[in-house]
Amino acid sequence: MKLYTKRLMGMLCATLITITASAQQVDLFKMQDSASAAEANKNAKEPVVNTFYSTRLVNGHTVEILGPGSMDFRVNHRFAPLNQGIYELFGLDAATMRLGFDFGLSKDLMIGIGRTTYYKEYDWFVKYRLVHQKTGGAPVSIAILGAMAYRTFDYGAAANVSGSDRTVTTAQLMVGSKLSQHTSVQVSPTYTHYNRIMNFTGGSNDLFSVGFLARQKISRRVSINAEYFWQANRFNGTQDPFSLGVDINTGGHVFQLHITNSTGMNEHTAIHETTGSWGKGDIRFGFNISRIFTIGKRK
Repeated sequence: MKLYTKRLMGMLCATLITITASAQQVDLFKMQDSASAAEANKNAKEPVVNTFYSTRLVNGHTVEILGPGSMDFRVNHRFAPLNQGIYELFGLDAATMRLGFDFGLSKDLMIGIGRTTYYKEYDWFVKYRLVHQKTGGAPVSIAILGAMAYRTFDYGAAANVSGSDRTVTTAQLMVGSKLSQHTSVQVSPTYTHYNRIMNFTGGSNDLFSVGFLARQKISRRVSINAEYFWQANRFNGTQDPFSLGVDINTGGHVFQLHITNSTGMNEHTAIHETTGSWGKGDIRFGFNISRIFTIGKRK
């Protein structure tokens, strides 16, 4: 079988959006095995690969960068709260969704765009890795993120909402480390600016938070994940987002199953617009599907 083979790929999503791409599947297991071999050589300062299975853990970004010439098609789903009971099938009768496309531009640079049904937002981001963890070298990976979202929700003429009012920007620093073949952690200080606060009361236009991410591998295919963002300041009625999940790596796909109190799936909505309370059972089942395509020749 030739190294570069063209395929016609069709993917049917909940919104009946079809994607056709000329692509080659990226085998994440081969990447993982290469990383294991490199880490076995303690004398070589080789880059550490697969600190996390994906560029996101649940909602939060990780220090992982998509490989150059690759596209990651992502489908994120969050169902309604479990405490709605059997009438709503414990939240499964309703869902919020985000569709996104991420692109690897170089070994340290990636960009992404997406659209979520939550307040009908479009979002885009740039992520750059400043430091790459190496065996026998740098003990951590460091990446920075710049993101922006534009809310197209119809507030009505009486609200007098301008285009600038609908914009939110986020800046984030990520410091992560693969402590062992099985354990990875990350800390993510984050700054978010709302041009105008429209859906909440109290709080400030400038919000600060710190994210804590952790992954524990339990097999070659499966890991257990936890994600928590502590808010230094917040809007009235919001909660700190906390998520627990499982990653299942099948080679070309990563399936992420989780429970979370967050409805939003981009940077600012997930961190600062979470109103669900774990103590009141206001938690949601959700999943992310990540499918990686090669859209350019790989050396």
